[in-house]
Amino acid sequence: MADPKGFITTPRENPGRRPVFLRLQDWREVYEDFATERTQRQAGRCMDCGIPFCHQGCPLGNLIPEWNNLVWQTDWLAAIERLHATNNFPEFTGTLCPAPCETACVVGINGDPVSIKRVEISIIDRAWDEGWVTPQVPVALTGKTVAVVGSGPAGLAAAQQLTRAGHSVTVLERADAIGGLLRYGIPEFKMEKWRLDRRLDQMRAEGTSFKTNVNVGVDIKATELRTSYDAVVLAGGATAWRDLPIPGRSLKGVHQAMEYLPPANRVARGDLATSPINASGKHVVVIGGGDTGADCVGTAHRQGAASVTQLEIMPRPPEVRSDAHPWPTYPMIYRVSSAHEEGGDRIYSVSTVEFKGDADGNVQSLQLVDVKMDGGKFVPVDGTEREIPAQLVTLAMGFVGPQQEGLLNDLGVAYDPRGNVARDESFATNVDGVFVAGDMGRGQSLIVWAIAEGRSAAAGVDAYLMGRDVLPAPIAPTDRPIA
Repeated sequence: MADPKGFITTPRENPGRRPVFLRLQDWREVYEDFATERTQRQAGRCMDCGIPFCHQGCPLGNLIPEWNNLVWQTDWLAAIERLHATNNFPEFTGTLCPAPCETACVVGINGDPVSIKRVEISIIDRAWDEGWVTPQVPVALTGKTVAVVGSGPAGLAAAQQLTRAGHSVTVLERADAIGGLLRYGIPEFKMEKWRLDRRLDQMRAEGTSFKTNVNVGVDIKATELRTSYDAVVLAGGATAWRDLPIPGRSLKGVHQAMEYLPPANRVARGDLATSPINASGKHVVVIGGGDTGADCVGTAHRQGAASVTQLEIMPRPPEVRSDAHPWPTYPMIYRVSSAHEEGGDRIYSVSTVEFKGDADGNVQSLQLVDVKMDGGKFVPVDGTEREIPAQLVTLAMGFVGPQQEGLLNDLGVAYDPRGNVARDESFATNVDGVFVAGDMGRGQSLIVWAIAEGRSAAAGVDAYLMGRDVLPAPIAPTDRPIA
């Protein structure tokens, strides 16, 4: 194990966040540098417990005690080898994953868990700095061709695994740049895009081909897709967003989060001078209390909003783990993200009744009412009706599944009871040679599940094409997330 007394003598520590007044002036990641020695001490807190429940918390099965111990011993090269053994993109999970591994950490039963994410991102950053992350070009080609539809984390993971197995892989993306939500859905202050770009350079050097501005199902029909490739991996995500069909929904200034965030990311990238949906000087309301809602909050702050209010229909979570979420499950607790730290109000147990506008059709306010749970459903609390100002509203209430019309229906894939693309234990759909990975088959979930599913689907594709068992498959499609 690492430091035998580390979990007792060393307190949990993470890097501080840059001062709010500074970080609101740019789109850079919010965290300050964290010295190598401090990272090693945090790794030393790992108990190397007999049953590492962090493995259960991590869908990728990351070898967390092993690379914690290697960091403690200052063997960073061996640490990145163990980390890459299970995770294609630890810089993505190290910045974006909510770390279910940490909530499953044994140290966290009666203390603060190991700072696993901090150690993970330190390993991969060190590896890039040292030049240890290099292209892994296949030693031989199979002659088989694979199309991966969608370039989010699931699609990229599947593509990299299949390319390294010797297949000729083409990733098809309907946007103008590769990355899916990593590119245009995740703000720069959570993950700067140079992290993504250098991975894409590695994948190109390995032999993966990327094609952008290709709307599969429109530009390439389903029949052409199947006849042009030996196998297809569907990794287009759960893009059918949940709407709020109440009076005033059609007013100008009411937008889905995924209509609001991408142009802001384009501004940060330098593609646009200003976003067409801009919070500057406006009272902003974000409906939805999750991570996407927090992304909208942080973006509105950087655009100079007059005020930002985030609404959540659920009650405010408890400060500590409740009996309803026992260790090692991922608990629903009150969390303060960097975006919340930057300002604004968070209102819980509230429902939006109506969007109200001016004579020109612009949203001006929201009519709200407090709600409580009664008989398994939310009911309004009498006497709590009120209005709050809102000149910009973003709907961040999650996604209901993949877009079925178009490609999926044209392919003739079957759906599960939740409306996701159905698949078997090898991630194959009912259509021969067509596989599915990530949110398109799983439903809205975490980035770590997307990467795990991409790796597992790649194993299924390789077995289908070659009749062999050489690629790792960390999960089965029936596994459900604990977060």
